[in-house]
Amino acid sequence: MTGPAASPSVFPTALTELTGVRHPIVQTGMGWVAGPRLVSASANAGALGILASATMTVDQLRSAVREVKSRTDAPFGVNLRADAGDAGERVRIIVEEGVRVASFALAPSKDLIARLKDAGVVVIPSIGARRHAEKVAAWGADAVMVQGGEGGGHTGEVATTVLLPQVVDAVDIPVIAAGGFHDGRGLVAALAYGAAGIGMGTRFLLTSDSTVPDAVKAKYLTATVKDVTVTTQVDGLPHRMLRTDMVDSLERSGRAASLLRALRHASAFRRESGASWPQLVRDGMAMKHGKELTWSQVLLAANTPMLLKASLVEGRTDIGVMASGQVAGLIEDLPSCEELIERIIDEARAALKSLPGAG
Repeated sequence: MTGPAASPSVFPTALTELTGVRHPIVQTGMGWVAGPRLVSASANAGALGILASATMTVDQLRSAVREVKSRTDAPFGVNLRADAGDAGERVRIIVEEGVRVASFALAPSKDLIARLKDAGVVVIPSIGARRHAEKVAAWGADAVMVQGGEGGGHTGEVATTVLLPQVVDAVDIPVIAAGGFHDGRGLVAALAYGAAGIGMGTRFLLTSDSTVPDAVKAKYLTATVKDVTVTTQVDGLPHRMLRTDMVDSLERSGRAASLLRALRHASAFRRESGASWPQLVRDGMAMKHGKELTWSQVLLAANTPMLLKASLVEGRTDIGVMASGQVAGLIEDLPSCEELIERIIDEARAALKSLPGAG
């Protein structure tokens, strides 16, 4: 087992104090990407690594948590889908295994937050609007991660530079800024806005510690900012990803073809995740609630992970999709997590020194 060197944080913030990590940087919980290898590498480099659990069975989650613990002594977290039918069972694993942080892609219930906090787990929901941040803060969340529209995967319309200060002004808990960050200048900018740190997904996906196939990483590295698009044709919700022939095909598909694809992929995801058909329907209905989604989109909501798996695990970009933040158009290399975080901290120091009046 390994862990970070016993050195103080260069940029101590409310986030480093709350979670016990050295640097105010979060490696976000990307499905199929944020597995034990990437999470432990991030944690050993001083960031908060977040394990993605939505694409794991319950047994796989416990095994993955134990593998991370065997690789690092540093704090790490697990990302959960708050609307999943087995969320309570996954919370039990987090508590029993002594995981430091629980993060959520959707706002968890008040009861779920209370259960985690009673067990000493730090609760950090991800939100995309000020009112959501206010709600989870009132329910007892320890911090929030706010993702602007630049971020990859499911995303909103408001840019980070507009959304972040809104949330910082609205809540009195630490705010982590996500969406559009990849270097030390971004870290300094986020701290200047009042954030306690930054969250990065695409930047960590594009490291040598990421298990994404090299040929897929190469496609990300050659992408320009204009090659990153937002589509609602995957599951009915705005989803930021690289534009590919597959995305074009999804957008041209009629309703019948979409439904057939949804049924086929939902069946595959059911086998992959161990979920029952009733559970998939319940999870899909939870996403449908309050949104104008077709039934094919409800099924796609349950099987979207299969489209991601095809590319990010199997390397089949011809039949899968590649979630991506706009920063993919700015990233040109594949450092290790340790090299990446050291670079970010050095860049942040340099950025501060270059400010007018800095000593």
